[in-house]
Amino acid sequence: MKITDIECFVLVAPDLRKDATSSSQDDIVVLVHTDEGITGIGETDTGPWLAKAAIESPSSHTMALGMKDLLIGQDPFDTSTLWEKMYTYTCMSGRRGAVICAIGAIDMALWDIKGKALGLPCYKLLGGAHKEYIVPYASLQPYGSTVDEYRDSLVDWVHRAKEYGYTAAKLECTLGGPYKHSGLEGTDEQMTEIITACREAVGTDFTLMVDVQYLWSDAKSALRTIRHWEHLDLYFLETPLQIDNLEGYATLARESPMRIAAGEWQNTRFEFLDLLDKGLLDVAQPDIGRVGGLTEAMRVCHMAQDRGRLIVPHCWKTGIGIAASAHMAAAVPNCPYIEFLPAEMCDSVLRRELVIDELQFVDGKIPLPKKPGLGIELNPEAVEKYRVE
Repeated sequence: MKITDIECFVLVAPDLRKDATSSSQDDIVVLVHTDEGITGIGETDTGPWLAKAAIESPSSHTMALGMKDLLIGQDPFDTSTLWEKMYTYTCMSGRRGAVICAIGAIDMALWDIKGKALGLPCYKLLGGAHKEYIVPYASLQPYGSTVDEYRDSLVDWVHRAKEYGYTAAKLECTLGGPYKHSGLEGTDEQMTEIITACREAVGTDFTLMVDVQYLWSDAKSALRTIRHWEHLDLYFLETPLQIDNLEGYATLARESPMRIAAGEWQNTRFEFLDLLDKGLLDVAQPDIGRVGGLTEAMRVCHMAQDRGRLIVPHCWKTGIGIAASAHMAAAVPNCPYIEFLPAEMCDSVLRRELVIDELQFVDGKIPLPKKPGLGIELNPEAVEKYRVE
């Protein structure tokens, strides 16, 4: 089997809001075609035009090859070999950032091809299932033009998640910092009140996580607030500091009353090595498209396993990346949750319409995927409807 072509489609929701902290409003879908008629599907969570350029740009010289040029005629089964080729021969323009994200979309599609060709779901090819089902958590983004409206929205969301059957949810509670929701300003004390209200709403038998989206500038500022959260029994606190503040993360890992999680932006295992060994992170959160695909995500999972750390992948895109996250989660023993909202609970039209075959959600769990490859099918009408040149 040989790769014959790679197509890239940039999709944009018609009501895209540039002031919203949500990357599910646009997407790049990558299709890898083969001479045996099997097509693999992938996506990544970055600026879609940047990733498209990284894939389609013509080659310049041996350290700046175009990925499409590099892959045509190659065997798609050689996932590890092709990953190293893409990483090595794009090093002058890549190594991190959008180029690694583009590699991630291609690698995801290659694993989809392998599974389809062999008639096996991807997790079987990644080593087999370590669990009988996958446990999702609901990632909840509230609305409101005032802090009170924001609190009421988040309490309503967590109520809905519990009624829907979830046993865990993550509260996006951001009243300051670079990614404050809809520009809303609030204090750390108000944030504590909101999280407390959510805990009281769902009781003690429900798992709660909190994402503050890089809110604090230093570890001491974070500790001043989160020490008051110990009684709230939070499973983890996500991205409390800017991601390159490894000393600060190490301080929080040692002194925080809850686990510290981060990694949604990291490219390659090398950046996770820093987070795990210098930042002493408790929970690594690779986004499969951004980290470099399933090939690289599995390397990160094994690094975390070797160090006794957890994996809870980031995924805020469409059913393509969600499917990849589910296969990875099944294939490693240290992944207790994946980020997952069913399409009907999402406000992104791309999340609702792009993928036809949705993962099942039964009694708070996701059964192991059974279809070959990633097990998903694109909705061609949605691709055409939201495609931009």
